[in-house]
Amino acid sequence: MDRAQLADFLRTRREVLQPEDVGLPRGPRRRTRGLRREEVAGLCGMSTDYYTRIEQRRGPTPSEPMLAAIARGLRLSLDERDHLFRMAGHSTPGRSPHTDHVSPGMMRVLDRLQDTPAQVIGSLAETLVQTRPAVALVGNETDYTGMDRSLVYRWFTHPHARRIFPEADHLTHSRIFTSEMRAVYSRHGSDSRAGRIVDTLLQQSEEFAALWGAHEIGIRREDDRKRIQHPELGLLELHCQVLFDADQSQTLLVYTATPGTESHEKLKLLSVLGDRQPHI
Repeated sequence: MDRAQLADFLRTRREVLQPEDVGLPRGPRRRTRGLRREEVAGLCGMSTDYYTRIEQRRGPTPSEPMLAAIARGLRLSLDERDHLFRMAGHSTPGRSPHTDHVSPGMMRVLDRLQDTPAQVIGSLAETLVQTRPAVALVGNETDYTGMDRSLVYRWFTHPHARRIFPEADHLTHSRIFTSEMRAVYSRHGSDSRAGRIVDTLLQQSEEFAALWGAHEIGIRREDDRKRIQHPELGLLELHCQVLFDADQSQTLLVYTATPGTESHEKLKLLSVLGDRQPHI
């Protein structure tokens, strides 16, 4: 671990970021060049003391998950992320099609949606980052580990994962999830993360095995509407807009509602609701 270089790198990246770049208000009395340390810590999901110690060349060696959080919080490019890992004494993460690193451009879009339910998901339906309204709407989907990170895996193995959607819509979602997983599987083969999830689901879920055997591909919804069952707000009928990052096989989902509808009024209440916990 090169503490001096790591500290200098973090400081320079922090100083070039402006509050507007990450969706934060500037305020009338700001004198700090770039972001404050506590602001960066908040973006990274860690304590100010922990981040400050790293930038001041002291403290423990950051773990790989911590470095990934810092890279995301500072809106680093892939090259900058790799440099960060090397300075901290870690091997650089592989640049596979299933990378967890969200591009700075995608993060900039998400930063401007902080009052809207929005989240970035990977090709295996793993949620990488969410806005606060998204957590309030569908629950915290970023804290899962292992195969549980994939919504497709949870959908077929954990009944609680289905509570987010009305029961009448379950079969449609099952067919879509299976179809999407087959598309990823066909691109990357059996010796991949997708292949391992498929093999496990074939053993654990009769429903998945039956749908997989039907060999459906390209199953899509007729439109962008999606119904979500919220435990406090009830049923919401939403539109799900999609922005796809082909370079990293990641998708930004943005949930909106038609103005003047009951669902639109319910969405406004998300900001006053507490964060929902994971469904399992």
